Amino acid sequence: MTVALMWEARAAAGRGEDLLAWARGQALTPGPARRETFRAPQDRVLVITWWDAPYDAPLPELPEPDAELVTRVVHRWRFEAVTDG
Repeated sequence: MTVALMWEARAAAGRGEDLLAWARGQALTPGPARRETFRAPQDRVLVITWWDAPYDAPLPELPEPDAELVTRVVHRWRFEAVTDG
């Protein structure tokens, strides 16, 4: 089964590049099968990781950044892949 973990945060005013650099610098051990990092308006950063694991498996996740780097708590979601057809 493939599980995708999504991690999304909004940077404090003027800290978008700092939050992006922080997220990109966070290592996950063991590493995921795939990892992508995105940015969006309002200094939002999204990280999606894909894992070959059961849905409820304990998996490493990005931590909460320091409070002065973000405007709110991090949003997290877990999804399982489904096949179309």
